[in-house]
This record gives sequence, structure tokens and C-alpha cells, in this order.
Amino acid sequence: MARKSTLRRVRKAKTHVREEGFIVTWDVDSADRTTAHRLQRFIFGDATRANGRTYRYPGFVERRGVRYLGQSVLFVTPNLLREIVAFLSGNGIEHEVTPAAIG
Repeated sequence: MARKSTLRRVRKAKTHVREEGFIVTWDVDSADRTTAHRLQRFIFGDATRANGRTYRYPGFVERRGVRYLGQSVLFVTPNLLREIVAFLSGNGIEHEVTPAAIG
């Protein structure tokens, strides 16, 4: 499955109106391939083929209220903050949360 380019994600995010929320940034050790892959799948989703069928799992960035700002940086609305923080904390991924308004 072809992934969307980074610039396409950023441009799509710019079309939204002003929102209050949080900037979430994280740092994962790329040598820890298991955690890095788990994070990539959670954030960007995945597609799997089995028995001639494709199963698509949407990523966190595709949810309403999430904007992709750049590598390892997302803007999330307050209702989604708990979910991403729980994922990052639960996987031992160092992260920072900053209140912000964008748009």
C-alpha cells in the first residue's frame, strides 16, 4: 500500500479552521524496532493482505481532531489527548504535551 507523502498530510491539515488542543511530540529509539513499528502502525495505520483480501487499519492521524504537523509531532483536540498519551506511556515512549491553538 502506498503511503501518503508527508507534505500531503501537512497540506490537508492546513485546510482546517482554528482549534484549541495540544501539540504532542515524542521520541522513540529507532534501534527498538518493535516499539518503533508499533508506534508507526498506531499513528499511520496499516494494511494487510490475507487470502486475497486487503484489511485496512486506519491510523490515529486519520481521526477527526488530529493534525499531522511533522515528523513525530501531532496536534490533537482535548477529547483525543488521553488516548495518545495512554498509548505513548503504555509503550514506554518519551513524549511531551504542550497546550496550543492552531488554524
